[in-house]
Order: sequence, then C-alpha cells, then structure tokens
Amino acid sequence: MDSGQRGLGEGHAADASDAIDVNAAIAALRRILPARGLLMGDEELRPYECDGLTAYRQMPLLVALPETEAQVVAVLRLCQEIGLPVVARGAGTGLSGGATPVRQGLVLSLAKFMRILEVDPVARTARVEPGVRNLAISEAAARFGLYYAPDPSSQIACTIGGNIAENSGGVHCLKYGLTVHNVLRLRVALIGGEVIEIGGGALDSPGFDLLALMIGSEGMLGVVLEATVKLTPKPLLAQVVMASFGDVVSAGNAVARIIAAGIIPAGLEMMDRAATAAVEAFVHAGYDLSAAAILLAESDGTPEEVAEEIAALRAVLEAAGAGDVRVSADEAERLKFWAGRKAAFPAVGRITPDYMCMDGTIPRKRVAEMLTRIEEFSEEFGLRCANVFHAGDGNLHPLIMFDANVPGETERATGFGARILELSVEMGGTITGEHGVGIEKVRQMCVQFSMRELSLFQAVKAAFDPDALLNPGKAVPTPRRCSEYRLTGTPGAH
Repeated sequence: MDSGQRGLGEGHAADASDAIDVNAAIAALRRILPARGLLMGDEELRPYECDGLTAYRQMPLLVALPETEAQVVAVLRLCQEIGLPVVARGAGTGLSGGATPVRQGLVLSLAKFMRILEVDPVARTARVEPGVRNLAISEAAARFGLYYAPDPSSQIACTIGGNIAENSGGVHCLKYGLTVHNVLRLRVALIGGEVIEIGGGALDSPGFDLLALMIGSEGMLGVVLEATVKLTPKPLLAQVVMASFGDVVSAGNAVARIIAAGIIPAGLEMMDRAATAAVEAFVHAGYDLSAAAILLAESDGTPEEVAEEIAALRAVLEAAGAGDVRVSADEAERLKFWAGRKAAFPAVGRITPDYMCMDGTIPRKRVAEMLTRIEEFSEEFGLRCANVFHAGDGNLHPLIMFDANVPGETERATGFGARILELSVEMGGTITGEHGVGIEKVRQMCVQFSMRELSLFQAVKAAFDPDALLNPGKAVPTPRRCSEYRLTGTPGAH
C-alpha cells in the first residue's frame, strides 16, 4: 500500500508524527489505558492493518483499546498534544479502506464499547455504545415487537459506530432509509477531548443539522461514544417476490417500472447470473440459475396490504418480461431468499482469489444501461464481474474478480472499478452509496466535485479537527492530488 495516500490534511499529520517521541507516547498511553489496553508487537498489530478492503494494508504504530469514555477522551487529548494521527475503528468490516491505519499513527478501537444502555419501547428508541453489533440491537428490541431497520449484509458483525461512520444501508434501505434516517442523537468526542451531544429525542433539533454532517463523515470529524437510534415496529407479514429475466436489460427496466408504478417495496434487489451461480452453490437459496438476472422484491405490512402490493408487483414484473415469478410460501422461504442475497459477497469470495466490491449509485432508470456497460468493461479489462444491486435506490455493487498474485491484475481491477465509478457520475449519480470513500475512491472525488467544493469540505474538516489528526488521508483529496489525477488520465492509478 502507498502509505503516502493522503487527503484531508495531507502531509501535515503524517509528517508531524515522524518527530513524535514514541517511547514517551507509549508511557503516557499506558497511564491512560487499562492493563493490556495498548497493543504494540507485530503479531498484535497485524489484525488491524486493513479493514474489509484487503488490497491496501498498513501496519499502525500502536493500537489503543479503551474501555471508558474518560479513556477515549484522554487518548484523543494526548494525540492532539503530541500530533499523533488517530484512526477510529469498529469491527473493521468496511469496504473502502476507511479504517486503514495511518503510517506512524494510532488505531483507536471501540470494540469494547458493547453495551446496549437502554431500549425504550414507548419512544421506540435504543441507546447504545458504538461497539454494539447492528443485529444485536434488533435482537434486544425483539421482545417489544421492534427492530432496527438498517441491515447491511455484514449486520451480524458490523458495529453501529461503523454504520454511523459510513452511513450504511442494506437491503431494506429503499423503504426504511439509511443510517442517517434512523439515528436521533449522538454523543461524540472531538480531537481535543471535548464531548458534544448532537441531535436529541425529537425528530428535529435547533441549529445546523450537525447530526447529518457527522453521520457518514468516516471518522474525520469526531469519535462516536454513544448513539440513540430509532426502532421500527415489526410488520405483521412480509413476503418476497422472486422474478427471473432472460436478459439484464429487461431486469433493469423492470426496476424502473416498479418505482414508476408508485410501488415502494421494503426491499428491491437485483443479482445477475454470475452472482446467483456463486450464491446458489454456497447457500442453496432456490435461485433460478437459468435466468440472466433475478429481482427480489419484498412487501411488508398487514396481510391485506401485502396481498395487494404483491399482486401489483407481479403484474408489473410480468409486463416487464419476467419469465418466472415466485412468491415466498412462508417465513422460512422468505429468509432463505434474503440469506442468498446477503451471502453474495462471501459466495463470490469462494470462487476467486480476490475481489473488489465497488459502490456507486445511479438513477434507477439507467440500471439497464449501467449493466450493459459493465459487461463491456469486463471484456475490456479481461476480468469477471458479478453484479449485485440495491436496485430500488440505484446503489450498485459490482464484484470485480481478480488474482493479486498475477502481475497486473490488481491494477486492472482498480482501473475497472474506477471506470464504473466515473461512469456513475456521468450518468447523474455518485461514486458511493453506503460504503464510504475511504482511500479506495479518494481520486474519484476529483471527478465528482469541483475544486471549490473540495475546499469547502476541507474547511468543514478544519473546523472540527484543525490539525488534521482524525483519520487523515481519507475521503477528500487535496487540490494537488486532483491536479495530478486529472493530468495523468489514468483512472485506476494509485
């Protein structure tokens, strides 16, 4: 990995850390942290060298494992005093390199903040620490007939702090929203040790919307200590329609037709043949392997509402050219259909040495066009690609397969992904939907935004973190980097 990949505060924090008295820093951290709360040896540090984007790795200088808010605050205050860069980390399931360590920097792990502090069934909220697993919130709320709606595919492992950092979504984000739509309040530590509260118990709060600013900020503005999230009543019934299509264009057009008909399913997902073949061999979800693409559309609500919406979905799908339309017969089959979709990433991991999962968003009406272009890119770069979409909101997840041990394949995969992201912008979309920018897409930020806009992002960062110590080098590129990228004309270059 190029440890010189920097964005916000490029050159400042990383270079300043070269002058840090490491022994003095270790001694100070040991006074702050509990026994065995500071990791230093290579074997201890190795698990933290990357997140879910394993193509880029960097060993940190140190890893801190605080157990209390006071310890987090003291660590951050020390880091500001000595100029030590800090990367906050949750479960490390992110896919854009947002938790990749900084050379000669500290990883601040929130893994021990695992308490669900309160579940309020009347207010329909839960108050949790950042290390609580996404799925654990729903498990705790289940006895009240409630659940936490955002459900990324990694929900059994990913933490709410990481979800907040990346503004995660999931297969039900079309109807129930992303993380930003399901968080009411945050308690956040700033780099100087100040603790602030953002948002509140109501749906709105006075002043600037700092809650939306903090959610999705990828750990560059502050460290989440506690979150109050919304809980949603469990529907009385949910069913999934699975539709098979003979070509990806018809499947993509069917997505646009469903939304145009005024139908907002609880989930609307698309998988092409390469994805379903990988998944079926892994999960045995009952997918139609003869289909070029399948759509999964879920309806939930009262039995009467579900019956009406399922009938409307079936009519639209058949009119769009679906060759086979199946409705889940019971809850077990519904869960099996979704288990297949949520297992797409590990399933593809079984059939290729390496893969990159991209994450762009496009207007729904252009899904078919994008899939056609991805097929062309696959031939151009000589790499296989399996496509999985949050089709309802145009969020695409092409899984580009390659072998890092074959010279040139990593570079081709990176170039392939960059082309998809930049085409997303051309189509009127964005370079990310829910995985964040991290280090993976920092160059494409130069395509998405003007230099003036990037300067404004830099100014926001400086207001919270004037020394650029929190997760430096991520998400927002410097003007120099953008100038170099535009001059080279090499989308995949790192």
